[in-house]
Parts: sequence; structure tokens; C-alpha cells
Amino acid sequence: MSFIPMPRRGTRRELIADAALAAGLTVLTCFWGDVTFPHRDSYLATVLASLPLTVPIVLRRRRPLIMLAIATVGGLLQCVAIEAPTFSLIAVPIITYSVARWVQGHGSRLAVLAGFIGAIVGPYRWSHTREPWIAAPDPRSVFYLLFLICSAMVLIPYLIGRRTRENDLVELERELAAEAQYEAELAAQVERSRTMEARIRNEIARELHDVVAHSLSVITVQAQGGKALAAKDPDAAARVLDTIADTSRDALVEMRRIVGVLREGPVEYRPQPTLSDIPAMVERAGDRVRLEVAGRAPQVPPTLGLAAYRICQEAVTNFLKHAGPQAACRMRLDYGPDRIVIDVVDDGAGASVLDDGAGNGLRGMAERASAMGGTASAGPRPEGGFAVHAELPSEQAGA
Repeated sequence: MSFIPMPRRGTRRELIADAALAAGLTVLTCFWGDVTFPHRDSYLATVLASLPLTVPIVLRRRRPLIMLAIATVGGLLQCVAIEAPTFSLIAVPIITYSVARWVQGHGSRLAVLAGFIGAIVGPYRWSHTREPWIAAPDPRSVFYLLFLICSAMVLIPYLIGRRTRENDLVELERELAAEAQYEAELAAQVERSRTMEARIRNEIARELHDVVAHSLSVITVQAQGGKALAAKDPDAAARVLDTIADTSRDALVEMRRIVGVLREGPVEYRPQPTLSDIPAMVERAGDRVRLEVAGRAPQVPPTLGLAAYRICQEAVTNFLKHAGPQAACRMRLDYGPDRIVIDVVDDGAGASVLDDGAGNGLRGMAERASAMGGTASAGPRPEGGFAVHAELPSEQAGA
């Protein structure tokens, strides 16, 4: 298992707890020397040799290796100065556990190394004294017994400490994985929001292009025709002005709807254009645009009806803008059992102009048809003029 850095330990409360533990062990072990073992020569030597084992425990979280170094020196000093084990050796399991718990990687094995050295040197010193402190027929049996006890005091706390550390590492990795997953979900959500915003901006730009370009083209053509008719046929000129007014009014309503969406406020409701609105749109374009309808318009979803309307609208707009004043246009709608076929053909000068300069119109037609599962193509005809062909599936009729 790979080790990762543990969080820094040693909060104020933990430091106070470690200080209390060190103080308690010092009071309960270091100052009992001659009271517990009256045969010892020096009570002061017992106290001085025991303090390096208990006092450094205050560093067990913040500086465990320094604690181990001080305790190792104190243990070796105790082996030399004291002929019998002291109660301060109770600190050895705590020191070993702390090093195993808080030291990263192979550094924790220093506690095992120091502990096993002490488990050999200490029992050997205590089993070979001038005055035996424990009744035993053979010093070797005392050595083996003390070696086993000291080894257990080192090995068992070390294994417990490492297991505790591994559990903490697993929990920490789980928390980090959960945090990384949460951040990934946030990033994915932000990316989805950006994608949605970009798509909405594209849709709004496409709607604005369709509405503004078509309306202005119709107004321009009607105004030019009305100027020519004003002197010859005042009634026809009045009808032209009515068409201009109706087209302008419809464009303003569409603009208000789109701007209302951008402002995120109350939007004036108006149904989206559908297949039934195509004849009125063609009629407003003028006499040069002729509509042919084959079959009966089916009941289709609003999105499909809007796509067909916008494709027809864009085709008429391109005709009015690029074909020239003398050109004529023919639009044919073929409502079949499973698809809607749109053909818009003119005989004007559009063969030399493929788009409006930015490509938004033709690209918008292709995108709308593709979104509905259909196709749309546009380009100049070999015999002259321009042609738009689109096919939209209508099997979703009534869905």
C-alpha cells in the first residue's frame, strides 16, 4: 500500500492530552525508585534514568522520532546505571505505538530496531547482576523470560500502531476520492452549463438571424415595389404598406420574445411558427414567390414545425437578398407519409452568392434539419439560379 502524507497532528487539545499523559507517567513511575526497590544504590540515578523515557511522550504526535531518540538514549542509560527494570518501562509500548502511528514509511521501523536492541541489552544486564533482584535458579531463564516480555512490549504496540495508521490512510484516501469525485462532478456540471449556454446563445443568434434577416428583406422588397406602384396604382401601394406594417409588427413581437428570454423576466407569449404559417410568410414576401403544396400538412411536434418554417423562411430570405429584382422563386412543400420535402428554386443571380457573408443562414438550415434527423442542402444550379432542398422525417407526427 502506498503511503500518503497524513494530516499534521498536534492540535492544542491533543498537545495538552500528551502533556498530561507524560506528566502522569513521570509522577507514577520515575519517583518510586527506592520505595519499590529499596536495594538500589542510588534513587537519584533511577529518577534521572527514567525521566528520558516518560517526559518525551509529550512529543509523540508532533516529533515522534525525536521522542524515540531521547527514549533510546534514556533506555541505554538505564541499562547501564540500573540493575533491575523500572516502572518507567511502561512508556516503551506508548513510544513504539506512537512512532508506528505517526511516522511515515520505513522510518517507523527505527522503533522496532531500538526496541529489539533494548530487549537484548536490558534483559542481559538485569539477568547478570551481582545481587539478583529476582529469585531464579538460572540467569539464562531470566534472560529469555525478560526478552520475550520486552519483545512483546515492542512488537505488539508497533503492529497495532501500523494497523491504525493504515486504517487512517484508507479513510483519508476515501475522503480524498470522494472530494475528487465531488470536484469532478462540479467541473462536469460547469462544463454542461457552459455547453448549454453556448447552445442557447447559438439558438438565440439563429432565431435573431432568421427573424431580422427575413423581415428586413421582405420590407426592403415591398418598399421598392411600393415606390414603383405609388404613381400607377395607389390601392396596390396601400396594400404594400399594409404588408410592410404587418411584417414589421411580427418582427417586433419576435424580438420582444427573444429579448424577454435574455432578460429572464416575463415573456410575452406567442406560439412558435408552424407548418400552417408558411403560406402567410410566402404571401408577405411578394408576388415573385410562388408556393406549391402537395399533400396535407401533418400534425407534427412544435420543434419540427418550427424547423420547417425556419428553413423555408431562410430560403425566401436568401432569394430576396441575392436573386435580384427580376428573379422569380418557386417553393414546393411535399407532405409525404413519412417525411416532409422542401424545395425552393429561383432563377436569379444567387448562383454567385452562397451565403450572407457569415454563413449563418445556410449553416442554420443544415443545423435545424440535422437536429430533426433530416438533411438540408443548398447551392447554385447548373442552369442558373439557386436551389434549397431539405427533407425532414415526419414519423413523429402526433407525438
